Amino acid sequence: MTFNYAQICSDLLKGLPEKQQVVLSRRFGLGGDERETLESIGKDFGVTRERVRQIEKDGLSKLKPAAKKYQNVFQSFSQYFKKNGGLKRENIALAELGAKDWQNQVYFLLNLGEKFGRFGETDDFYPFWAQDQNSFPKARKTISCIQKKLNKSGSPLKLKDLKNGDSFNISFLEISKKIQKNSDGFFGLEEWPEINPKGVKDKAFLVFKKEQKPLHFTDVAKFIDFSLPQTVHNELIKDPRFILVGRGIYALREWGYEPGAVKDVILRILKASKGPLNKEEILEKTFKQRLVKENTVFLNLSNRKYFLRTRDGRYKIQES
Repeated sequence: MTFNYAQICSDLLKGLPEKQQVVLSRRFGLGGDERETLESIGKDFGVTRERVRQIEKDGLSKLKPAAKKYQNVFQSFSQYFKKNGGLKRENIALAELGAKDWQNQVYFLLNLGEKFGRFGETDDFYPFWAQDQNSFPKARKTISCIQKKLNKSGSPLKLKDLKNGDSFNISFLEISKKIQKNSDGFFGLEEWPEINPKGVKDKAFLVFKKEQKPLHFTDVAKFIDFSLPQTVHNELIKDPRFILVGRGIYALREWGYEPGAVKDVILRILKASKGPLNKEEILEKTFKQRLVKENTVFLNLSNRKYFLRTRDGRYKIQES
């Protein structure tokens, strides 16, 4: 059912003294303007902000009994909140109930409804509205369980993997500042780069996670729509999450790549082996770590400062 919220609000205000009409209209933006602060209205009236607050409070108190004749409106609000688990993040509720033009009117009417309560913004939650005092404890418990599940997984999850029985509702997650959804529809902790990328390095990290293969820094720049490829190169080389595996080519450290030059890679390979290795064995293992040519590997093996070629053509680490 569609309501003319502007007409309803105008009808309710008619029964108030002029000053209360003006204060409520400006405080709630009922004239189509933005909501105004107590202080700005007080300056115009030549009174304190506390006096404006009292005028607003008195006006709302007078309107609540009169608003009962619009029970069909409040019933539709109740059905909306019930469908959403008993609560809804404020900006989403206003957008869904009031569409583009009547969000301020819906906000005003919610303040007149006896069943509805507003919860202000905190460090952990966005402002939201609820019609049941039990809704918030239930939502908070669910959010806590999901945070534990995300911490255990260590990576973002799809909605179906987060569900916590019948008590789960997407509206619970929407009020949380700690749990966010990224553009691919995955949920995770707000500080995770997969969820809330900060700067070039985090955006690049998401590209590698999505592509699941080594990439040249110029290709990474194209993926993140960044016009300075060299800046991307400079950022990747400083971040331990990325390993330079070839000429300008990077991979993620979490894929098993280790830092260092080709020489360092060969040294690690020989240290891990039970004895000297031939060229083919060294090439095979090196190519798992670096995208380089055979000659690059052979050139490093010829460095007698680090490597010794045995009589049977194998290689081991040069003893100091």
